[in-house]
Parts: sequence; C-alpha cells; structure tokens
Amino acid sequence: MKPFHYIALATIGSAFGLSSCEKVLDKENLGQSTTELVFKDSTLANLNLSFIYNQNLPEWGDPIINATINTANNNASNFNVAGLTDEAYSSNRLLAGTLLVSDVGGEFGTGLSATNNYGKIRTINMFLSNVRNGPLPAGTKGRLRGQAQFFRAWRYFELVRQYGGVPLVMSPLNGVGPEARDLTYLPRNTTAETFAAIVADLDSAFQTLPPKWTANADWGRVNKGTALALKGRVLVYAASPQFTTTDKWQAAYDANVQAKATLLANGYRLHTSFDQLWFQEVGNPEAVFVTSYNTATGDQLKRNNQYDNSTRPAANGTGGGQNQPTWEMVQAFPMLDGKKRNESTKYAYTDQLFYKNRDPRFDKTIAYNGSTWPLNGNTGYRLWTYIRNGSTVETGGSTNTGFYTRKAINPTASASEVQYLGTDWIEIRYAEVLLNLAESACGVNKLNEAYTELKAIRLRAGIEPGADQLYGLKPNMTRTEMFDAILYERQLELAFEGKRFWDLRRWRKMESLNGLKRTGKTITLSTTAPADFATTRDTRNLDDVYTNYFTITSKTLETTPISTTGIKWDANYYFFPIPQAAIDNDPQIQQNKGWGGSFDPMM
Repeated sequence: MKPFHYIALATIGSAFGLSSCEKVLDKENLGQSTTELVFKDSTLANLNLSFIYNQNLPEWGDPIINATINTANNNASNFNVAGLTDEAYSSNRLLAGTLLVSDVGGEFGTGLSATNNYGKIRTINMFLSNVRNGPLPAGTKGRLRGQAQFFRAWRYFELVRQYGGVPLVMSPLNGVGPEARDLTYLPRNTTAETFAAIVADLDSAFQTLPPKWTANADWGRVNKGTALALKGRVLVYAASPQFTTTDKWQAAYDANVQAKATLLANGYRLHTSFDQLWFQEVGNPEAVFVTSYNTATGDQLKRNNQYDNSTRPAANGTGGGQNQPTWEMVQAFPMLDGKKRNESTKYAYTDQLFYKNRDPRFDKTIAYNGSTWPLNGNTGYRLWTYIRNGSTVETGGSTNTGFYTRKAINPTASASEVQYLGTDWIEIRYAEVLLNLAESACGVNKLNEAYTELKAIRLRAGIEPGADQLYGLKPNMTRTEMFDAILYERQLELAFEGKRFWDLRRWRKMESLNGLKRTGKTITLSTTAPADFATTRDTRNLDDVYTNYFTITSKTLETTPISTTGIKWDANYYFFPIPQAAIDNDPQIQQNKGWGGSFDPMM
C-alpha cells in the first residue's frame, strides 16, 4: 500500500472501524461521532486530512481543463491538456475559437457539490476551523493546518489561472436560512487579492510544515519545500503577461531562490536520469509535489494511475495509444549539441532521418517507427508503425500521428499489469523549480543565474556542453531572448506533463499557434523492400532502412471545426467566462470582460 493519504473516507464516521484508534474507541460512545471527538485525536484528524489530500491532489494529464470546459471537446471524451497546443492533437472549441459561456461547466462551483472547487474549499475551511478549535497540541495543529492551507492555496490557484479574481471564502459559511443565504452572495475579489490570499496561505503553511517528513509512510505529504515551490510557481504566473503589464518579477525571484535553497537543504535535486525519475517513488529527489498511486487489483485501496495504460500502443497490453506527439513536437527538439534543427554546424538534420543526433530527451519522450522501446519487460523491443500494402503493421490500433509518447511509460511492466500500474504523478518536479528560478531571474535581469539553471537542466539531459560550456545556448542573450529560451526549455523538459498550454496562455502566446494545422507523418514501406523485411527488420540498421525502404509523407490532423483555418485562438480565452449558473446563484458575481461583463481580470 502507498502512503497514508490515499484512503478515501466517505464519512468521518468510517474512521471508527480502524483498530489503530483504540485509545479513542475504549473511551468514547461511538454512537456519537462528533466533531469534538474526531479533532481531539490526531489519528482521526489525520484521516480527515487524508480525505482532503484525496480530493485535491492533481491527477495525470491535468484533468482540470476537462472539468472546466465540459462540452468543448467535440468528440465528447476527455482530452489531455497537451492536445490544446502543438504537443498533441485534439479537436475542440477552444482551438476553434467557438467557445461559448455555456461550455464552461461546474468546476467553478455552480451548485451544492462537494467535488467542485468551492465544495472542496468548504471541506478545507471546515477542517481548519475544527483543528483550530480542537484541543490537540500546538505543534500537531500547526502541521495539520499547514497541509490544509497548502491545498486551499492550490484550489484558489486553479481558479485564478482560469478566471482571474474569484470570491475568497476563507471560513465555512452557514448554509441554513435566508439570512445565511444572503451572506453567501459574495462579489469577486480582484486578481491581485486572490494571488495575495494564495501566497498568504503558502507562507503560513511554510511556517508550520516540517522541512521533510522522515517516515516512509509519510511519503507524499507536502512540506516546507513543497509550499515554497508552489509559491514560486504562483508568483511566476502573477508576474506573467496574462496577469500584469507591470514588473512583478522580484517577488517571484525571491520565492524561487528560497524554494531552491530549502529543497536543496533537504535532499532534493535533479534525478540522475531524465526518463527513470518517474519510476523511483519513496525518496525520489525530484518529486517536490507528488501524487502517489497503488499498483493493486482487488483491494479497496487501489488507486491506479491510468496514464500508462491509456498512452502506450494498443498492440502492447491494453494500451489506448493516446497523447500522440505531433510532427511539430517532434521537430521542436534540438540536436545533440543543443542547437535547434538547421542551426547546428556539427549535426546535419534531415526529415528523412529525423531521429538522428537529437537532444537525448527526444528518444526518452518520443517513440517512433523503428525505435528501440523496452516494453513488457522486453529490453530489445522495436516499435514498428509503418504502412505496408495500404494497411498498418500495428495490431489492435494504430498511431494517427506516426508517433507515441514514451515519457513515464513503465518499461518493465507486463501486459497483464499495465492497467493496474501505480506510477506516481509528479506535479512539481525539481526541474520545474529550476526553470521557475531561471524565468524569475531573467525577470530581474540576472541573466547569468538564468544561464546557470538552464545549463543544469541540459547537463542532466545529456546535451553536449560545447567548447563554450553553454550546452547549445546562445551566448550573451538579451532579456527577451532569454525569456524565449526558457519557454523553449520548458517545452522540451516538461513535454506531456500538462504545462505547455498554461505556459503559452500566461505568456499570451497562444495566438502564435493561430493558423497552425497540426500534422503527423505516414511512413510507408517501399515495394522494393526485401521479401523477408518483416522477419529481419529488428536486426537491420535503422538508418539504412529509412534511407532505402521508407517513404515519409505528411498528414493533416485537423478535423472539423478547424480543418480549413487551423488553430484559431480567441484572445478572450486568456480568461474563461464565469459559468452562468454561478452568476445566477450569486448576483454579486460579475462576468469577465470580453464575455459580456465588466470585471477586469487584469486588476
């Protein structure tokens, strides 16, 4: 079983069936499951905190976007946030420029629900109130409170980056009677006030959380470094063009300097392996904010991650083949010397041999026709996706783009284990902390520090240092060039981790994709290929095979409604509209500008 917080409690009363609570059970009437009983016992209080973890920990693929835009996917199925950029493909109204207010769903909080943002915030507020009023020792109260405040900050961060300022509810509201109802009619706080509340919660959490939890059973709990890392991310957002036209980088820089120092002091660092970092769990030095899963098939505590099973090829186990990289993402990776395609003087690039001499992260992120990709415990497995005699050679399904994502796909799991895998999801990696520090250092014109962090990332990646020891980075970059270099590095390092959509959005660069028709590649076996190719292909030299036997042609992925124009991002989408149901429920809430309202989310 994974650590403590993955026991989903349906009710507070369910805690009383656990033998670990004997000191309470021997003394109290269990027919009276009161708040006072729960919050005078640290075991029961922690079980309630487990429910908060279970409700609020982020999942694989950033499903928040699905919860928000509930009808925008024309295929009526979930889509990974990677499909909202040039990383992968999905056909949806966000990229067609046809999003309606009615497409924005209940994640904001449009009704009585414990599972939307405000329902979760109410649970957190009730927990904080009960801890504060309970008789537990001050140190215990502080640790409990700090973890809950972290998740309240997390919930408000999810809200502010989507909508701008929102009503700040920092204590439980009375839900009974007309007078109580009227008191819940709260106006929206400004975006600046919302960011300030998030930072205040994280600062308070930092004061009471431990630097590091030492017991293996506590793996996954948030600590001082987690709070500071999220604060650093939050303030990078607050300083980005989506939210401000003034210089706010100093606060972001200070937060990220402190985050890095605190994490380093407590054993965090870049993992030695870019690809294997996903498969070390307890004690993973790169896992700053992590969601643990269980590899379990039958017990009530099973919590499988689903990402691996949905992403690997259908021919391997029960794979769904989702999250397929576009040709644009394939081309984004630089060469082995860190220079972009056609900029390297050491390594020539051709589309025919697109895989040769690339940034080592390319082979650890992108699976392509003929690549060696250990799967199902077969260390020598070769992936083949080509077309022969008009049909794909893949069984069980085929790639639409010509490629698969291999990041965080477990190479040793057997086909029967795939659907039950418990690979952890790392929402904030130490690498992101370094990138946040680089970006904020650039913001305050400390470009040398930005270089330092980018070089550390590229050193771990395996890029050649070059004679100038810059790992392919342009020397003497301007501030603008450095910002662009950092955004590019994030595209490579954090590919398919749910970050690029939010990066382009906070930098107001989504329009840079307008007109883009995302493409894939069809790789066809020549009729001149040897008759025994199918049985000898695994032993053949890949360069020779591509040069002599494969034809590569482009295919457009875009379908209705954006097949004729490509991506069409509307500038109003930098802030989503408040759901109309939320406005109907609370007449004090103003709609965002650009969506028929007067609220300025830039304030």
